[in-house]
Amino acid sequence: MSANKSKIAAEIKQRKPFSSLEEEANIALMRTADVLASRAGALFKAHGISPTQYNVLRILRGAGADGHRCSEIGERMITRDPDITRLLDRMEKSGLIARTRGEKDRRVVITRITPKGLELLRELDRPVIEFNKRALGHMGKRKLRSLLALLSDARKTAGKN
Repeated sequence: MSANKSKIAAEIKQRKPFSSLEEEANIALMRTADVLASRAGALFKAHGISPTQYNVLRILRGAGADGHRCSEIGERMITRDPDITRLLDRMEKSGLIARTRGEKDRRVVITRITPKGLELLRELDRPVIEFNKRALGHMGKRKLRSLLALLSDARKTAGKN
């Protein structure tokens, strides 16, 4: 083994897996989010949509008949989509949403969920509930409430950086 390789090997042996408890927690959080997201993604894919499209449909179902402007949808997204307009274009083509110009201000475009989009969400409601119970239900209500509080604290602090 060359001297350079020996130095690298020695440094790797001496290095701890994480530089801090914060780093370990952050990596564990990212790994957990990735596992949950990929499993949820498979559920949505089986119904012909992406997790991002599911998120938009839920946002629009919550908006009711008033719908939302594109910017309002973007603000409510779980993960930011840099091209929300293109996402909405695809969803409109598939009949899940409809967009109309505002009556008072024609520059404003309002997006609403369609009956087809509502039906798809109704089909997904039970499988999503079951998925969440399988993924997190074993923790119990007390631990889940604690987890929610901890995650909320983490988001507040991370948002200030």
